[in-house]
Amino acid sequence: MLQRIISAAVLIPIVFVLFYLGGYWFLGLTLIAAGLAGYEYYTMLRKGGYSPSPIVGIGWTLLIVLTAWPSFPVSYQAVIALGLIVTLSWALWRWPKPAEDWGLTTAAAIYLGTLAGAFVALRELPHGFEWVLIAVITTWVSDSGAYFVGISMGKHKLWPRLSPKKSWEGVIGGLVFGTAATIVLGYWFFPRVHLLRWAALGLLLSAAAPFGDLSVSMVKRQVGVKDTGRLIPGHGGMLDRLDSLLFLVPLTYYWALWLGPK
Repeated sequence: MLQRIISAAVLIPIVFVLFYLGGYWFLGLTLIAAGLAGYEYYTMLRKGGYSPSPIVGIGWTLLIVLTAWPSFPVSYQAVIALGLIVTLSWALWRWPKPAEDWGLTTAAAIYLGTLAGAFVALRELPHGFEWVLIAVITTWVSDSGAYFVGISMGKHKLWPRLSPKKSWEGVIGGLVFGTAATIVLGYWFFPRVHLLRWAALGLLLSAAAPFGDLSVSMVKRQVGVKDTGRLIPGHGGMLDRLDSLLFLVPLTYYWALWLGPK
């Protein structure tokens, strides 16, 4: 816990400043985070006996993230189409399991690139800084609420096959604290929007957070590792910190785009 607190105290101010600056600073932060997460993901798969290509996968991941940048000259569809052509051609030389190598390389690149790209798209929206804070702080509060309620009151296991320590009590705690955080932040930034709309967004985000976490836990359990990496003392790897955010930020983006204040 002490390591967690120290790491958070050092990193949060830096991240907050980059969130605030936006532009190329935020794009650079997102690219670095996506690249590190991709490296950890492919390293996990290799530890599990699989053979995806980190170079091909990470390069494709970063190109997909860049398509969310308004001035990037190539569209998302073009990057996906060209990437599929290139990686399928590359897979012809991957023997004895070309289809498996291609599938794992491709799935990870599209997963990380598409969902991480939503960070860039969200920050580029009007009031993007406020929307990013809503998504990130809701995630942190929901995860923390789930953690502390789970360790103090958790008795009923949520999904022991994937995450033995998670409990239904923790999930409820995450829902309550995460929703409260969204309501407070949403009303603070956009006071003209009705509280019920912020409550609905908070429930959506807090309900989605465990699935982002469990999706990475699924891979970790299959390959037999506890953390995706050791980059952040007390917190594990970059992907361990991004797993829930990779689900919540795209949901926040489309909520802001379709239902947010204009």
